[in-house]
Amino acid sequence: MAPGAPLPMDPIAEARRQWIAHGWADAADGMAAYSSVMRAHQLMYSRVDAVLKPLGLSYARLELLRLLSFTRDGALPMASASVRLQVHPTSITNVVDRLERDGFVRREAHPTDGRATLVVLTGPGRALVEKATEVLNEQVFERPGIPVGELRSMTGILARFRRAAGDFTDPAPRPDPL
Repeated sequence: MAPGAPLPMDPIAEARRQWIAHGWADAADGMAAYSSVMRAHQLMYSRVDAVLKPLGLSYARLELLRLLSFTRDGALPMASASVRLQVHPTSITNVVDRLERDGFVRREAHPTDGRATLVVLTGPGRALVEKATEVLNEQVFERPGIPVGELRSMTGILARFRRAAGDFTDPAPRPDPL
């Protein structure tokens, strides 16, 4: 839900107060943190959606196009895209279907693995992802509404939470060159 007129109070702070009043003080801070992250997600997603919608993109479509643009050849096996974007293979299939219909990607047989399908970025797809990234950077990411130092702290806190939840592991350290 996009923000309208500001509420006269913070509903999450009120929910925390109610949690404490009802005897759940040990859970009140956790409830407030989870609720705050979910509301922040809604607010952030609304900003991103408002920028991408006029370009005919969703964030999921942009993520796949951007991932493909980062590869050497503009191509990835669909299964690799699913893993890297941390979404179910069915979701990748749906995104690829829409992007392919619009001419921004195409499917190709994998040259060495007969079971795999590559998703390949097209010229129009590359142009769209560059435009979308430029607009998203200018209108959202360069001015996120949180000071840079706090953004870095927030990102670090959330990364630690994600790591502890099993979202990722730290890469093995690279050996020192001889």
